[in-house]
Amino acid sequence: MADPNGSRALAGTQRTLARLLSKVEGGQKVTDLGLAEPGRGTARVIGLTGAPGVGKSTVTGALITQYRAAGRRVGVLAIDPSSPFTGGALLGDRIRMQRHATDEGVFIRSMASRGHLGGLAAATPQAVRVLDASGFEVIIIETVGVGQAEVEIASQADSVIVLLAPGMGDAIQAAKAGILEVGDLFVVNKADKPDVQPVVRDLRSMLALGSWGTGWKPPILTTIGSDGTGVAEVVASLDAHWEWLNTSGELARRRLARARSEIVALAMGTLRDRLSGRDVDGLAARVADGELSPFAAADELLHD
Repeated sequence: MADPNGSRALAGTQRTLARLLSKVEGGQKVTDLGLAEPGRGTARVIGLTGAPGVGKSTVTGALITQYRAAGRRVGVLAIDPSSPFTGGALLGDRIRMQRHATDEGVFIRSMASRGHLGGLAAATPQAVRVLDASGFEVIIIETVGVGQAEVEIASQADSVIVLLAPGMGDAIQAAKAGILEVGDLFVVNKADKPDVQPVVRDLRSMLALGSWGTGWKPPILTTIGSDGTGVAEVVASLDAHWEWLNTSGELARRRLARARSEIVALAMGTLRDRLSGRDVDGLAARVADGELSPFAAADELLHD
């Protein structure tokens, strides 16, 4: 039976939308929420990643201001580290965006990573579908900020912003982490601090070593997120990237890859649930005793 909350979410009821996202985080399927259009694919999904302390939440707030000035509805998924005690989000990112709390055209949701690697929460793809179905034109996903493992955002976003800041590590470390390979835009925040130009110079040198056969060469921009300096230029570059995605066919390719990874992840989750009731310990004991090879045990587990 369809959930009556679905139609109200499409109408923009913030409280109802929050409840739907809670259900998604709890493992409920988007198709069971009663949404008339569970993921229309019309929203632009922007990923924002970077190390802790570079100002991701501040820049996200500045981006919201720019998009709202243009009349666009904005949804934000701020992935927070999980509390080691409750498993819930620590809500730090949401606190920094309080000035948008009363804007009905903005919806900000903190989601706990709950140990999921890659800087995102496991329910992120489904949450994006709910926000998309609810009529948000721009969806910003802000990753946890755990350091050098946040490359999963590349498979979830149409455009990826990599945020850096002076004193937060050099571009060589970013290259080692693989971050340079996932960025569509590079933004050096806190440009009012010393040593900004060396960071820009290092980034430019590293990017010059890359091969941009796709036709899009990531720009390097500077911002002061706290007062919005340079954020309009970031939005303009995002618009240019969006146009390139559409004209080059890259958008269709990225969304196909996103759908593929989502399907595989859901299938693996279903398989994990089905295997939880099987006698894994019994098979493990036989493998440990040398009675059974691990390959044969895996086959028996899957076909039992």
